[in-house]
Amino acid sequence: MRSGAEARSAEGGDVRPVEEVAARSEGDAAPPLSRAVMALFAVACGLAVANVYFAQPLLDSMARDLGLRPALVGIVVTVTQVGYGLGLLLVVPLGDLVERRRLVAVQMSLSVLALVVVGLAPTGAVLLTGLAVVGLLAVVIQVLVAFAATLAAPAERGRVVGLVTSGVVIGILMARTVAGFLSDLAGWRSVYLVSAGATLLLVVALVRVLPRERVSTHLSYSALLRSVFTLFVEEPVLRVRAVLALLMFASFSTLWTPMVLLLGAPPFSLSHSQVGLFGLVGVAGALGASRAGRLADRGWGNWTTSVGLVVLLVSWWPVSLAPKSLWALGVGIVALDLAIQALHVTNQSELYAVRPEARSRLVAGYMVFYSIGSGAGSITSTLVFARAGWSGVCVQGAAIAAVALLFWGLTRFRAKEPAR
Repeated sequence: MRSGAEARSAEGGDVRPVEEVAARSEGDAAPPLSRAVMALFAVACGLAVANVYFAQPLLDSMARDLGLRPALVGIVVTVTQVGYGLGLLLVVPLGDLVERRRLVAVQMSLSVLALVVVGLAPTGAVLLTGLAVVGLLAVVIQVLVAFAATLAAPAERGRVVGLVTSGVVIGILMARTVAGFLSDLAGWRSVYLVSAGATLLLVVALVRVLPRERVSTHLSYSALLRSVFTLFVEEPVLRVRAVLALLMFASFSTLWTPMVLLLGAPPFSLSHSQVGLFGLVGVAGALGASRAGRLADRGWGNWTTSVGLVVLLVSWWPVSLAPKSLWALGVGIVALDLAIQALHVTNQSELYAVRPEARSRLVAGYMVFYSIGSGAGSITSTLVFARAGWSGVCVQGAAIAAVALLFWGLTRFRAKEPAR
């Protein structure tokens, strides 16, 4: 079975860490991706996802500067997430239809313009429009991950996906810390203007090292979008992994969304910058989970999923001790982020092994469930915190993790490991 995208050598020739990715079957050997190129993929993914999350600690500054009413400032985050969701459905599937090198360059170049618009926004309407476009284009993450999976040899695909995806998790966790630091240094607008400059540099670097492809999918755009839903019918692996994504990221956001409400109130009374430092704690877990991809390469994807779900459930016990011990909270964050990253990498590795010609559409469908889970966890956890405090939040997070473990237990014996 031939791969869905057959790459040729990159133009320029002077920077060639991935050199020629010749047309080949999935079983043939492929030149290994260099660590420098994988790191470049990871950095690009981390910056793209950070653009979605930068606004969270900046809402009060944006409201004061642009005269937004406090009751409505939350729409800033909502608009960005809506743009991201639309991008998953409308843009990511194009990775199976358009040469990914060109698609990545166009998306990231437009992101530079959108970030500049946000950084210079004179009114709330311009700000919201710019952030919606930033969210729409941030889905370049999924195009890059699918691209990396295509360039990788089958035997190392899980490892490559794990390394690149680690950039996404680190970007999410670091976004609040970086935004708080830059905002304190030069105002909230500097966050987006600095990101625009960094994104531009990444565009230049990626265009130099990414190979060209010859795409074999010849569907119309409308047929391409319809096929995303068809894949849910045809591929049981997608159905199972998508439901797991919804549940595990609902549990993930159940922790991170209301945590600032706990730590910002007495007896802790931490500042936004101090709360953001807990994101650095989570990075340790995210980095440790990159090995999950190697286990998936060796056929241990189901085992890794089982262990990850157990760790996710158990992690809520030290998290529940947060009102008494920030050390316990730190341990819980490391365990929870380790579990989430391991599960996310494994899920994607299993999906990319199913239908090489439909990798972008598979990840688009998967990530829609990811977004639904993240949004549902965020909304419900703040409501639960208001009514039942931190203990209620922990019960919710653990309950969602338990449901995910139960679901996996009921389906794992029917979910075969994809052929590699």
